[in-house]
Amino acid sequence: MSILESPRAPAAASFRQVVAAGEPFVHQLTAGQCFRILDLEGNQAVDTLFYSAVDPEERYSAVDTIRAQGNIYLTAGSRLLSNRGNTLLTIVADTCGRHDTLGGACSAESNTVRYALEKRHMHSCRDSFLLALAGLDDGMGKRDLSSNINFFMNVPVTPEGQLTFEDGISAAGRYVEMRADTDVLVLISNCPQLNNPCNAYNPTPVEVLVWDTENG
Repeated sequence: MSILESPRAPAAASFRQVVAAGEPFVHQLTAGQCFRILDLEGNQAVDTLFYSAVDPEERYSAVDTIRAQGNIYLTAGSRLLSNRGNTLLTIVADTCGRHDTLGGACSAESNTVRYALEKRHMHSCRDSFLLALAGLDDGMGKRDLSSNINFFMNVPVTPEGQLTFEDGISAAGRYVEMRADTDVLVLISNCPQLNNPCNAYNPTPVEVLVWDTENG
């Protein structure tokens, strides 16, 4: 894990918004802006996708990102690569230390398979993603959902290659911060999951902040 604090002061941010637990968030970043996700109460999971703002067919690729950095976890210094091999964002500060690339987004189907049939109706990150995309008026939909990042989520890989969902390693006030290396559309589902310990069975709000330059 790599811990690196940011020099940017929240008071200098040009944009701030609290995202309630279970809610989606969409925002466009221009190249050079810095974007922070702040875990307000600790152990919240923040499912996130990134798209090129110029051509949404270019989007964050978990496969290319993992292969390029030789690591399944993200932390300070990690470059978030697109399906065309371009760097969309770079993590420039991180006080959590490790973020998941493999666990995916919860959905009605996964709630049913993992937990119980009666869990199918429960709100999920896939639903939040689709709700946010439906409001963009750009034709994006189900086909545009790819493997997402789970910021702050703890998904260890066992020696046998299995994934386990464990208590988070974040805490109140920890954050991850990224520099946009190109114009990027950010899509977040602040996870509503109640059935596994990714957010201590208690979904909580997060705050997003944007600075207009890397120097704040």
